[in-house]
Amino acid sequence: MITTGIRLATVDDTRQFGRWLATLLRRGDLVLLTGPLGAGKTALTQGIGAGLGVRGDITSPTFVIARVHRPDPARGGRVALVHADAYRLGDAADPRGEIDDLDLDASAGDSVTVVEWGEGLAEQLNDEYLQVRIARLDDDTRVLDLVAHGAAWAQRLAVADPTAASAAAREETAASAAAGEESAAGDRAATTGEPAVADRAAATERLDS
Repeated sequence: MITTGIRLATVDDTRQFGRWLATLLRRGDLVLLTGPLGAGKTALTQGIGAGLGVRGDITSPTFVIARVHRPDPARGGRVALVHADAYRLGDAADPRGEIDDLDLDASAGDSVTVVEWGEGLAEQLNDEYLQVRIARLDDDTRVLDLVAHGAAWAQRLAVADPTAASAAAREETAASAAAGEESAAGDRAATTGEPAVADRAAATERLDS
């Protein structure tokens, strides 16, 4: 099963979509992320990590190849996240052997494993997995295709609604931005003694009356 054409307008939308995707993930799942440099693979993983409630900042693991993020009970963490980057392994004489040497399968059963640049290399970790293809357009919009490999993932995507989730991600990003602007306005008011925009309007209305 393939769900295509999921459009995400900003990097924040991509992270929010990752949070939604985390709600579908279970212990032992494998997710392969495919896309060019700068497509948003790490941003999507950051959203997945936030949704899973794991510890630590999620950054590109290119130079260490793999990182394990343990669940944080304070954030509602329920399962560890293994975040791997196979980018440098593509030039190895035996890239699949390099994947084996990482021993990702040792923790795969107890964690959610996300592998950037994993297509053609990491499929051996699980017979059933989700592939996320990410394209970045000239206007910075990301377009995602979700490809289910195996009956279990096909069933999960059939029940879920990724297209609606992308719309919800945009709304959540807009709401967060609005909340940030309101908080910043309140901070400025506290610092300068000037009322926020809404308060100034109310004060002006009272004076006019």
